[in-house]
Amino acid sequence: MQSRTLRWYGVITLFLIVAISYIDRINIAVLITDPAFLDHMGIGRGDRVSQGLLTTAFLVGYGVSAIVLTPFCSTLLGVRRSLLAGLVLWGVVTFFSPHFHSFELLVASRVLLGVAEGPLFSLAGHYIKAYFATHENGKPNAFVNMGTGLGLAIGYPFIGYLVAGHDWQTSFHVLGIINIVVGIPLVLAFVAMPKTAPAQGADRAAAPVPPLVQVGRIVAGALKTRYLVLLTVMTAAFLSYLWGASSWLPAYLKEARGFSMREMGWLASLPQYATVLGVFLGGAIIDRIPRRQVPLMFVVCSIGVALAVLAAIESASPYGAAYSLVAASLCWGLMSPAYPSTVQYCAQPEHVASAYGVVNGVGSLVAGFMPAIMGAVITAVSGGAGSSTGAGFFAGFAALIGTQVVVLLCGLVLWVRERNAPGL
Repeated sequence: MQSRTLRWYGVITLFLIVAISYIDRINIAVLITDPAFLDHMGIGRGDRVSQGLLTTAFLVGYGVSAIVLTPFCSTLLGVRRSLLAGLVLWGVVTFFSPHFHSFELLVASRVLLGVAEGPLFSLAGHYIKAYFATHENGKPNAFVNMGTGLGLAIGYPFIGYLVAGHDWQTSFHVLGIINIVVGIPLVLAFVAMPKTAPAQGADRAAAPVPPLVQVGRIVAGALKTRYLVLLTVMTAAFLSYLWGASSWLPAYLKEARGFSMREMGWLASLPQYATVLGVFLGGAIIDRIPRRQVPLMFVVCSIGVALAVLAAIESASPYGAAYSLVAASLCWGLMSPAYPSTVQYCAQPEHVASAYGVVNGVGSLVAGFMPAIMGAVITAVSGGAGSSTGAGFFAGFAALIGTQVVVLLCGLVLWVRERNAPGL
């Protein structure tokens, strides 16, 4: 696994695992437009807050897991075994979700799914840090992050097809099988960390360090990562856009803009393909610009996202609004690879997984409330839980502009600090 070619097989595998995980995550976003699913789970069709809480529940479990479990996964289990355990749990939880007959049990299952998926990006960052130097990690980070857009792009029409052609239960069953049948063989075949030789002069008779002590040292080291608080705040705002937009995009297109279920499927996938393209271009750009200029990606792209969302809200044309959101996703994707690349740059090699776990975990916890917040805004502006008007959705999506203001300000601060840092 140490050749320059074979290391990319692991990156491709991680890319596919991320794509699979994102199909799992946004399954609910499509299902909340299906009356049969809502009736089965006891959710009101106009209850936007409860619908948003299903995504929030996942992200709470995801964020806590990314912070708490990542050090144990990277230290005790390792990247390979952690991925295998996660895939088994994802598959089982997803497959059996249709057997839950209440909103509370469904929320619990989404929390558990989030716990299982929490360490994923941290483990991917650990793998990339082990095989790629700082000056060449833009492309592998971009490739792994492209799984986000691909998963969403495939997920919306795929789940829509399963629901329209079969029923909502089938979507859970098929996704659960894919996790195990596709994900596990790929990890077994292509993901392995490089073997490191013991340091010269090491005392072979020295007592091994207890696992909990190792974990404590890693967490302490992660908390010393440069710009940790700034990166965490910026990541929270960055992910708030992702989860707010992806959770409500199908309902926005169907109910606020009047598209049919079939039109909604392919229109909802277009922004995700734009994300994939943006991530690819962003990774290539990062590898070609000076390290100190990378924070400008956050500044320029956040402005692009905000302007595109504003254009979508103001557009009188349904298709014009949809295409504006495509432009927003392109700008969002452009800055996506800069996040893991910056964390890997600021953290010590042995602390990368935990540092990214803290940044991604806390960021996801905060971002996890965005779908519920948007649901509350949609309900309030629509005039009540029993109604659904375009004005409510427009107000909900306007909240996404605020997330980009935070990214812009954090990016400016990071750029100024990096530009003035000595020795860079």
